[in-house]
Amino acid sequence: MRLAEDDANHTLDSLVRPPEWRNLRPQSTYDFVVIGGGTAGLVCAVGAAGLGARVALVERARLGGDCLNTGCVPSKAILRTARAIGELRRAEALGVRVTGVDVDFAAVMRRMRQRRAELAVNDSAERLTRLGIQVFFGDAAFTGSSEIAVGSQTLRFTRAAIATGSRPAVPPIEGLSNTPHLTNETVFDITERPNRLLVIGGGAIGCELSQAFARFGSRVTVFDQARRILSNDDPDASVLVQRALTNDGVQFELGTVISHVSHANGAPIVHFRRSPDGPQEQFAGDRLLVAVGRAPNVERLDLARAGIQAGAHGVVVDDRLRTSNRRVYAAGDVCSRFQFTHIADASARIVIQNALFFGRRRASALTIPWCTYTDPEVAHVGLSAGDADKRRPDVQTISVPLSDVDRAVLDDETQGFVRVHHELGRVLGCTIVAAHAGEMIGQASDAIARGATLNDFSSTIYPYPTQVEALRKAGDAYRRTRLTPRVRRSFERYFRLTRW
Repeated sequence: MRLAEDDANHTLDSLVRPPEWRNLRPQSTYDFVVIGGGTAGLVCAVGAAGLGARVALVERARLGGDCLNTGCVPSKAILRTARAIGELRRAEALGVRVTGVDVDFAAVMRRMRQRRAELAVNDSAERLTRLGIQVFFGDAAFTGSSEIAVGSQTLRFTRAAIATGSRPAVPPIEGLSNTPHLTNETVFDITERPNRLLVIGGGAIGCELSQAFARFGSRVTVFDQARRILSNDDPDASVLVQRALTNDGVQFELGTVISHVSHANGAPIVHFRRSPDGPQEQFAGDRLLVAVGRAPNVERLDLARAGIQAGAHGVVVDDRLRTSNRRVYAAGDVCSRFQFTHIADASARIVIQNALFFGRRRASALTIPWCTYTDPEVAHVGLSAGDADKRRPDVQTISVPLSDVDRAVLDDETQGFVRVHHELGRVLGCTIVAAHAGEMIGQASDAIARGATLNDFSSTIYPYPTQVEALRKAGDAYRRTRLTPRVRRSFERYFRLTRW
């Protein structure tokens, strides 16, 4: 993908894909060869080099991968602007009169590109070289069980890691391949705001960008065959987020069947039915964004020549992230159903230990939180609401509405909750809907990883007033359930005996 001509983009390329770069002559054998320069690959390479290993890193496009270039970094940059717009529009409720919000879309996108370029230095080829990593740009393919070809060069290895990540999945919708459309790989390169934006997909990416563009002034319509958005999250969380997005002007067409996509003079048209036997309708837009999931990048690797198995969900690995080739491991989106930057980082750390030091760390032992950065945010870790329902009565649920939390009331941010699933007090899962749920979920994640209990939440001292106090309230609510009538009678007897 060619980036728009822009000083920030020139800076980005000079750092993560220097135009003057020439691959050096490979060394005889590497302790560790890493294929892919995204989060998982960078953590693997930097970690191994820091331990003294001879490391080579191969990247076919730009260092930093999806997260830096087309994912977390650019999306959160524009979401910051969208959040500011939301604050301004709610300002009157806080006693501040704002006469209007004028959004300079080109400036919003320019700021995003500048912040992305500022962060790119952390993933730069110069930094990696300085750390002792030999960087190769080009397509990598296995030529045997212990060697990789990059162009005409051959890299031999003792151990290797596949960290090639994923790309936007394109659904098999008739006409889509012939209709101009955006994905997360291209949407951040536009400089003109679409008046009408059509979005296929009501998951995290679709919801985040739909809300942002609606706040920027686009008329946004979201299509999804599911009956609710964020279908992997708590149903009550989905309701709150959909309500918030609707208030921002997003229109939802859920439970729809898209028959085909067409275009007129480059303008996309989505043809759909609201039910399988319903009449066909159509919506036209200026731009079409497709956000329906990810597909692993494995096609160019010639995995079979190295005896490495792969399937529809990417490289096949065991619980220690080793492939069917005992010399080769994998990390990140290319082998994980949890396609998050923080999981790519965590799995790469497992690979370093297991591949280089015969470690026994297991991916199944990871406690995995995630967050959708809408306004409000939705964060989750551990057992889901659906799993909790299936396992009742052993698993119980405590919910604390933010309307019961002083700081949320003061902030006018009461549309949310903290919900904890537990078994006899031991924390098994947590969902948070709040303005900064992603900042709050870490404590619940730590509690699950440590086997902590709701009593620990109750006994923890939180600064007052903060929204994370909702976790203490959940702990207090659990303690109250332990005060049965029999226990209370015992206390009453004790107080009678101890009175003077």
